[in-house]
Amino acid sequence: MARVVHPIEQESFRRLRARLDTAHFPPLTRAVVERVIHSAADLEYASDLVTDESDLVKAHAALHAGAPVVVDVEMVAAGITRRETVCRLKDAKAGPGLTRSAHAIRLAYEEVGPGALWVIGCAPTALEELLTLDASPALVIGLPVGFVGAAESKEALRASGLPAVSNVSEKGGSAVAAAALNALLYQPISPKETP
Repeated sequence: MARVVHPIEQESFRRLRARLDTAHFPPLTRAVVERVIHSAADLEYASDLVTDESDLVKAHAALHAGAPVVVDVEMVAAGITRRETVCRLKDAKAGPGLTRSAHAIRLAYEEVGPGALWVIGCAPTALEELLTLDASPALVIGLPVGFVGAAESKEALRASGLPAVSNVSEKGGSAVAAAALNALLYQPISPKETP
């Protein structure tokens, strides 16, 4: 079923494009950049986001082929439309040297195994924990927010070589992380991606 775009969203994207030329971005990168900017009304994401089009193409195919989507918090899950997600935060417990968010990532990995898309928009410790696992992700959307550990965890994600969407600054959050995944969900499957 085709997604029906509300006139307010259409007008919002028209205004975004009137203020910022995104035509130079490759297709999936453009979709991610525009949807993240739209979710935060923050044009600076155009230069702050770090993406790789070939990673996005592979992740887009995996997503549309049914790869699981794991989120760090329910706020991210609430923002993802048209797709069920796995969030184990309610089942997680903090312990010595382990935050509740990190434990939730361990529990989620035990449930889904390798090949999932991971969407982390809240806790830097969730992203840090994911990087210790042999998760072989289809994509990591690592956009946690905060002054403690957020920029550093995203830098570690980029250094890991995993397929990723991240940003350089401390900003991020549940809305922008969900928006990045929604951008991939909303893009139709191209003929060369059809399984």
